[in-house]
Amino acid sequence: MEDIKKSARERGKKMGLSYAGALLPAEAHKLMQAGAKLVDVRTKPELAYVGKIPGSLAVEWQTYPGGRENPEFLAELAAAVPKDQPVMFLCRSGVRSNAAAEAATRAGWKEAYNILEGFEGDKDANQHRNTVGGWRKAGLPWTQS
Repeated sequence: MEDIKKSARERGKKMGLSYAGALLPAEAHKLMQAGAKLVDVRTKPELAYVGKIPGSLAVEWQTYPGGRENPEFLAELAAAVPKDQPVMFLCRSGVRSNAAAEAATRAGWKEAYNILEGFEGDKDANQHRNTVGGWRKAGLPWTQS
């Protein structure tokens, strides 16, 4: 797993990130299988209607409705993941999870990662997701309500 973490660190340095590194979905899946915690920061409706990753933890970065930053985010994260344990953040496309990784690092998590591409990936030429990158496009495990 150290080779994956090294690649993520190098990728993160090139991107100018303040946290441990940036993972591709397949790399995150391997780290999750090795015991790293995956925290999905999407809203509860996104998890219910779009899909979720078995074994992941749900801690909203933004509240629904309203889209305000969740004031309990760090407290909820601390209750779920010790600060000395690797933690990976995922959202729809990698933007909210980037902010979550930055916040976790500032709050003392030693190894916080963002999962690039997110759950659904970027939009394609037709403005649709799930065709350009992302956890689902990579064929990794997920379920839908």
